[in-house]
Amino acid sequence: MMFPDVQTPAVLVDLDIAEANIDSYQAYCSEHGFALRPHIKTHKLPFLAKRQIEAGAIGITCQKVSEAEAMIAEGGIEDVLITFNILGTEKLGRLRTLAKKVRLSVVADNTQTVDGLSEAFQDAVEPLNVLVECDTGARRCGVMRPEDAAMLALYISNKPSLSFGGLMTYPPVGQEADVQDWLSSAKDLIEAAGHSVPVISNGGSPGMWQAQKVPVATEYRIGTYVYNDRSLQDRGVCDWDDCALTVLATVVSVPASDRAVIDAGTKVLTSDLLGLKGHGHVLGRPDITVDALSEEHGVLRADAIDLEVGDKIRIVPNHVCVVSNMVDEVQLIRGDKVLGTSPVSARGKVL
Repeated sequence: MMFPDVQTPAVLVDLDIAEANIDSYQAYCSEHGFALRPHIKTHKLPFLAKRQIEAGAIGITCQKVSEAEAMIAEGGIEDVLITFNILGTEKLGRLRTLAKKVRLSVVADNTQTVDGLSEAFQDAVEPLNVLVECDTGARRCGVMRPEDAAMLALYISNKPSLSFGGLMTYPPVGQEADVQDWLSSAKDLIEAAGHSVPVISNGGSPGMWQAQKVPVATEYRIGTYVYNDRSLQDRGVCDWDDCALTVLATVVSVPASDRAVIDAGTKVLTSDLLGLKGHGHVLGRPDITVDALSEEHGVLRADAIDLEVGDKIRIVPNHVCVVSNMVDEVQLIRGDKVLGTSPVSARGKVL
């Protein structure tokens, strides 16, 4: 039986695969002259972040103040970018404390956020580094025109407690030429106004192997690459052998010849579809569809299910980042050897 001593459902992380993914993409970035700044939201594990830095990453990306606090608590991580508009007295106070411990950068796409940051850091010894978040087509946060980016950059530069740090974007997949034009235009406008643009931060795992097509960028942020998942395999970004995280589940019922039920539902596999059919890929059984999920159950279907109660299967989830945030710990493995557990230190943080 596969991993007989591991209680299911369990999240397995194969360190051999994760480390190979880290080294492979670091080599790619080094070859193309990009600094690499991995996003820890995928793994939320300080030891993996340190492994990324040891491989050559310049620092890490976090989405929340609480994530950054957890990631730096053990030491060894000295450079953090938080890619979210930070608002509110409590968060800003904690941000101020965080800035005393690491080289810290944040982003903003509006003057209200900038004003809050400026007030929070008004008597700081060092100004806070603030990048302008740019919407280059993905339609998330970000200023929507290069002219708006230039105006906000000047606004930041005029705040005595802040320092304009550059531009940041999460790009639309497959539109590298448009992203290059957008960021280049913004950079030119800012430089024409007499200000330098020290950093242009681009990034996202779906477009990871096309990063060189946006040469104006100085660094690339990426998260999912460390584990990979079904959504990236579907895009042709990785193969199944590159998927480091799997969900180990046990068959608890086989009510029909074409159907089985496992002990993994939305609380571990998540409900994310990301445009895919089914809720994951069963390794070694491409004929099986993870057809439906309730909170604690997953329904598998195939023309001939050919499973028995007690069998264990491994599933590559559609969206691996969410899975990391669903569990308190992961099982570390190398191949078929179980090494032990690791707490997911930065999971479930609210602020």
